[in-house]
This record gives sequence, C-alpha cells and structure tokens, in this order.
Amino acid sequence: MSVPRSPLRSGQSADGPNSALAERPCNVEAGRVVSLFVAITDRRWFDRLLQERPEEVNFWQPSGTRNFRAVSVGELFLFKLHAPNDYIVGGGVFSHGSNVPLSLAWEAFGVKNGVTSLAEMRRRIAHYRRDDALLDPRVDPVIGCRILTQPFFWPHEQWLPVPQSFARNIVTGKRYGADDAEGRYLWDAVADRSGFIVQAGGSTRRYGAPHVVRPRLGQGAFRLAVIDAYERRCAVSGEKTLPILDAAHIRGYGDGGEHDTANGLLLRTDIHRLFDLGYVTVSEDHRFEVSHRLKADFDNGRHYYDLHGATIRSPQPGYAVPAPDALAWHRERRYLG
Repeated sequence: MSVPRSPLRSGQSADGPNSALAERPCNVEAGRVVSLFVAITDRRWFDRLLQERPEEVNFWQPSGTRNFRAVSVGELFLFKLHAPNDYIVGGGVFSHGSNVPLSLAWEAFGVKNGVTSLAEMRRRIAHYRRDDALLDPRVDPVIGCRILTQPFFWPHEQWLPVPQSFARNIVTGKRYGADDAEGRYLWDAVADRSGFIVQAGGSTRRYGAPHVVRPRLGQGAFRLAVIDAYERRCAVSGEKTLPILDAAHIRGYGDGGEHDTANGLLLRTDIHRLFDLGYVTVSEDHRFEVSHRLKADFDNGRHYYDLHGATIRSPQPGYAVPAPDALAWHRERRYLG
C-alpha cells in the first residue's frame, strides 16, 4: 500500500526508550553540512535485529566492489524497508565501511549481520547475486560492510514515512543534507524518536542543531577498523594472510581498554598471543621488544628474537597511531621484561 511521504506535523511526537543519539558530538569543521543516508533493506534483516537489539550491526551489501562514501564517520545511516513499505524503521551511527570476505564478516559480527547462521547469509548473497556457485562453502565472496553503532529499531507505530524525494526506483539509498528541509525533517524525527535532548545556551531543548555523533565502537567494528588501518598487514612481521591476522587490544578490553583504533594493533595470531601473555611488547619509540622470559620459559623463540628491535608499522593516514598511554600500560602491567 502506498503511504504519504510528508514531514511530521508540528508538535507530532513518538518518543521511544532508545537514547542512541544522546552522545557528545564530535568536533565538526566550520560550515560543514551534516549528512544522513537512507538505505533500503530487507524486512527479514530488520526483523532479526529488532529481536536481537545488538550494540552494533553490519549493514552488508552482497557485493563488495566499491568503498562506501555517502556519509562520514559519526553521521546517521537510516533503514528503509523495500516498497511498498515506504517507511524508515530505524538506523544507527555510521562508524566504518569496508569490503571483506564473507568468512571474516561472519566471524566479526555473527548474528549482528541480521541472519541466524553463516549458511543463511551465504544463501542470501547467492540469491542477490544470482550466482549458485556462491553456495559452495569453499567460495569466500567479498561483500560490502557498513558498520553501525548505537543502532535503533523502531516499533511499527513509530515508523517514519520517507521524504517525497525518495523515488520508488532508488535501488540502494539516498543521501540528504541536514541543511535542507527533508534532511532536517529526518534529523528532527530521529532525534524525537530517540529521546534526544541537547543543551543550548544553558537551556534544555529538543531538536538541536544537527551534528556528528561520536560512535562507540563494538568488537566487530574495532576489528575491521584495525584491519583496514594497518592495510591488512601485521604491524610487526608484515604478514598479509588475512585469516591469521588479529585486531589486538593494546590495553585489554577487560582491563579498561576501549574498542578504539588508538588502542589497537594488527598482529599475526601467534604474535598476538605472545603480546597478550606479556612475552612481547612495543617500546616507547615503537619498536618490537621480546622478553628474555620467552627463552627462559620455553627454551625457544628464535624467530621472535629475530624481530626484536624492528620498528612496527604505522597505520595509514586518517587512523590514530597507537596511544602512548595504552603502550605504557602494556609495558608496565603486562610485559614480563
């Protein structure tokens, strides 16, 4: 059934319990227009995540052939169901975009992909790409991942009619600027449904100026961000075999470390294990150090001692370098010396 595509009437409200947008805004360049992206999604994907309500989701595309640049980190990414359900039904804060093998997307996000199993995800990809060869578990197709944090999923009574400019023939999605009428309509409607309250001039009011939201990365987003930051190469050995590369926390998450690229290193699996156990660390000047305990405890470790003193790789431009306080924590609290 066709639905009206008009902004909410003045004063219309649909408050909900989700406070995903109640975050400290990032610094935004003067004059920059905040964007929102409305993407078309499958109802099954939405219904599965509506039940799960995870802290992050992977809005995946069946083909990973181009980088996603419609919005920047911290801007809003909204979900619209396929026609004739011309409604926006939820969204999240865009945190990272990447193109990775299906196996890695499943390993990183599991049911946060909006499916119940890897086999189901594979079947959907094969269906959308019209390629039954992808049903073979030995095939590992590359898919597009748009990672969203602080996701919100609205009950039916809060579904939002799409703007009038969202044409029926749009296949993927459409970007809006918060400086135009429809973009501002979307921002205010999302803010209203998420219980977004802002401070302005000392007073509390609803419908604040659109701004970039600081995303809280989950484990999956952290993993893909670190992988891409280090260009899919171990920061110590240069190894490029993706299945044996781990996004390592410098300060463990259970020890107060955050899912943040500044608290991450991409390490080969064996080096990651030794790093967590304290047999290796990174010096203040970013050199790889191997403890004498490795030899003392195991009468082995020649390969790792050959790497001692090597300068670790830096992340590519645009990503944070390892935080000095996190590295210091590891040397002082984990390294065996």
